[in-house]
Amino acid sequence: MISLSEEVAIAGSPATVWPLLRDPALVAACIPGAALTASGEDGAYRGTIRVKFGPTVAIFRGEAKLAYDDAEQRCTIEGRGIDGRGASRALASGVVTASGARPGGVETTRLKCEGNFNVTGPLETFANAGGVHLARALLAEFAGNMARLAAERAALAPELTPAPDGPSPQPPPREAGRGSEQSQDTPVAAELHGGALLWRAFLGWFRQLFSAKGKAPKGKI
Repeated sequence: MISLSEEVAIAGSPATVWPLLRDPALVAACIPGAALTASGEDGAYRGTIRVKFGPTVAIFRGEAKLAYDDAEQRCTIEGRGIDGRGASRALASGVVTASGARPGGVETTRLKCEGNFNVTGPLETFANAGGVHLARALLAEFAGNMARLAAERAALAPELTPAPDGPSPQPPPREAGRGSEQSQDTPVAAELHGGALLWRAFLGWFRQLFSAKGKAPKGKI
């Protein structure tokens, strides 16, 4: 079992960001290569993630059960996935919590992700060696996309403010996407290129390795 404990900053207040995190379709749209394909009862959702390694494209299918606590701005996740050939399987569980911060006077949402995941099959060795670093790189991509979405929604807010004694303005019409809950106006993250993401994950591991060496006590020469 591999443990993950990471924090990322998303520009915008929790009042703006949490409603976006509360929408599984928007969350999926901010994850590179991901798509929400179906939703069921009791907070269960199905989706896919498409990863491109040069000319090769791999598609992973998964299911997650989400439980939200709006008062604490927290989401509990239980998920499982399988690769396209059915050779590798993954199980994951975790908690995502949003809280406010003001670094340098700028209102920011701190997103804390804590959990565990386990991979079996051909991808097990890779997951054990670099799964955490890959998750960090993917989380950073997600945070950047979510920050842009929060900024766009904040910019639209004045346009949706009703005028005195006037009719309430309506948001743009939403059209359901094929086989998913994503609407026509829901942004879609860029395609996930495994090579580039793995390179960023490697750089993160490389920096962490040398940072750890730098903190180690010096021996005698």
